[in-house]
Amino acid sequence: MEGGGSIIALPLGLMFLFSGFFINILQLLSVLFILPFSRRAYRVVNMIMMEVLWSELIWLLDWWANVKVKVYTPKESWEHLGKEHALLICNHRSDIDWLVGWIIAQRLGCLGGTRAVMKKSTKFLPVIGWSMWFSEYVFLSRDWAKDEKVLKNGYSSLKGFPRTLWVALFVEGTRFTKAKLEAAQKFAADTGLRVPRHVLVPRTKGFVSAVENLREFVPVVYDMTVAISKELPNPTMIRIFRGQPSVVHVHVRRVPMSDLPEGANAISKWCHDAFHIKDDRLEQHEKENTFGEDLYIPIERPLKPLIIVISWAITLLAAAWWFLRRVLSTWKGIAWVAGVLVVVMLCVQILVMSSQSERSSDPAAKKANQKQAASVAHLGKTD
Repeated sequence: MEGGGSIIALPLGLMFLFSGFFINILQLLSVLFILPFSRRAYRVVNMIMMEVLWSELIWLLDWWANVKVKVYTPKESWEHLGKEHALLICNHRSDIDWLVGWIIAQRLGCLGGTRAVMKKSTKFLPVIGWSMWFSEYVFLSRDWAKDEKVLKNGYSSLKGFPRTLWVALFVEGTRFTKAKLEAAQKFAADTGLRVPRHVLVPRTKGFVSAVENLREFVPVVYDMTVAISKELPNPTMIRIFRGQPSVVHVHVRRVPMSDLPEGANAISKWCHDAFHIKDDRLEQHEKENTFGEDLYIPIERPLKPLIIVISWAITLLAAAWWFLRRVLSTWKGIAWVAGVLVVVMLCVQILVMSSQSERSSDPAAKKANQKQAASVAHLGKTD
């Protein structure tokens, strides 16, 4: 992180990490003293804690960087959003797609009930990863022999969720970059699939597993398409820390789970078709810079994240004043504080680096294509 981003990241990082550690401790206590007696009560308490923590990141986009998220969907679909369990599938367009999803969930009152399928290494990230682990996110090792059972158990455990549940799945399996698009186009051409222009080829095994294991108690699929408006540059965590705005457009297509077919091959084909629709929709967006103003749903920026951040800031500043006026009176105390600041900056750097799509290498994309080819070959033999 460079320049102004580093200067701003330090106080924001201090607030997020210390408040996050506090939330993590509360989550650990709830695992020890609430979960053994009632999973439902544990989930309700955990949802409240997650909303408090995630609201800090929403404040970062909403109030600090002034990132605008514009939602496009038919009004009849909008009336259902936030009031029903849903499986979300989305193209992985930017470094902050997960934050965009949280913003929409917060607007609809179901932020605490968001869950996602993540790569296994994510759960080791300070605060964010630990919170996800406590919140029953599903973590994959990208080894299907192991992941198949992990997904089935993870999805099944969500049955009986006490409030609105959103399970998010990035079916492409990786963030979009130009290099990955070129690899996906080559793979599609070599395997007889439709060559994509704005999305990657979906990896359908995870989606098939999600539909087969969730359709009993999750009534709909929210097919979300994310595009970055041409008004401003792409959002990144570095730009956000610097307070630089962006505009993100999200189209939501609500599909009843009952409309999806039965059988692995048919579900896989439905997923491919959904990404063809996304590709066409993104092609149109490329020309018009909108998903259709008749579908635009204005959403007010809520005060709740701002109030939560102000409350945390006041609490932590008071605690810091009480603590530091004693510690800074000695050289040993000064050295200790300097060490803490270095650790905080390293943690923030790790979190920022983990969000950057450019960190994936071409060999990784090639390996992913080989796995996808194996997936297609396997599905071709199942029915």
